[in-house]
Amino acid sequence: MASKSDKEKLTPVQQQYQDLAAHREPRRFTFINLARAFVVGGLICVIGQAIQQMFIHWGGFDEKKASNPTVAVLVMISIILTSLGVYDKLAQWAGAGTAVPVTGFANAMASSAIEHRREGLVLGLGSSIFKVAGPVIVFGTVAAFIIAIVYFIFDIKMTGG
Repeated sequence: MASKSDKEKLTPVQQQYQDLAAHREPRRFTFINLARAFVVGGLICVIGQAIQQMFIHWGGFDEKKASNPTVAVLVMISIILTSLGVYDKLAQWAGAGTAVPVTGFANAMASSAIEHRREGLVLGLGSSIFKVAGPVIVFGTVAAFIIAIVYFIFDIKMTGG
């Protein structure tokens, strides 16, 4: 926003524009945004926990072995909701609450694929998906390497891993 001395130099039209711009500027942060993100992110996690419990109870999995199919189901739900246009509307409403890592990443991949599907399988789908996945994979690989070096240098023993 312009300072008081800058406002005095503005023409009436410029002042009117400044007032209009200030009026139209979206609000930065509200408690409602925080609450929506918390509720939706928590709900995604609760759904994931319920799916995991179903695999444990009805599938005969133990807690550790139920994790992989749980993640797969959450990814599938995210992709289906993205393809139906529901996930994006939910993300607009809930903000960062939908960025729960596995569902947010699946949404980003599916959105990219849907957006570029007309360009063909290789140039459209393939290259667009890796625009999103590439940095995530590289970051994960580099972070794992750095953590492994730290564990090696300090002789940290992993248990239960």
